[in-house]
Amino acid sequence: MLNRPGTSPRILITGFGPFPGAPFNPTQALVRKLATLRRPAFADVTRIAHIFDVTYATVDRDLPELIARHRPDALLMFGLAARTPYIRIETRARNAVSMLWPDAGHTTVRRACIVPGANAQNFGPHTARLFRAALASGADVRPSRDAGRYLCNYLSWRGIEASRTPGGPHLAAFVHVPLAQDTASRRMTSDELTDTGEAILLEMLRMTRVKLRDAARNSGV
Repeated sequence: MLNRPGTSPRILITGFGPFPGAPFNPTQALVRKLATLRRPAFADVTRIAHIFDVTYATVDRDLPELIARHRPDALLMFGLAARTPYIRIETRARNAVSMLWPDAGHTTVRRACIVPGANAQNFGPHTARLFRAALASGADVRPSRDAGRYLCNYLSWRGIEASRTPGGPHLAAFVHVPLAQDTASRRMTSDELTDTGEAILLEMLRMTRVKLRDAARNSGV
């Protein structure tokens, strides 16, 4: 079923649970905070929060089910980049999967790509707006062309696929966040992560409203 033009925005906000080498994943708390923040800008917005288990099978099962059930207009995904001391706005998903590191279900993939023969997929020009919104929050944030070869990149790929499917979200984005810990330059606290996440979410919603208005205008609603 296609998204209904002219309706209030629906956004699916996702994070990940712990995984080998990262017993604590800050995206769990971040997603829950963003889904429950009380702001006038969120008054007519349906926010759906979901935490993925860090397995390929979970992503392949849960993401289509969530989209079919909730019909989100936008998909905002967060993941942990524990060795990066700043926030990364991912601009693309690589057609690559690590054959070395098993997922949290101890599954190791058998091929080094997601789709044989396919090129990398770009999220789209809206990532530049998300970057500027995050930068305006005062955070150390940078655009990234490399989402890795693990579950974050894999979910990015599936999210982009979903945004290009009829009935899927109009927009998809992936944001890597650091651990809230001391870095070489300064301490990034969980509150700072939340503030930046909120700035990204608000910009995502602003762009989604434009998409919905355009869809309503084109359908004559």
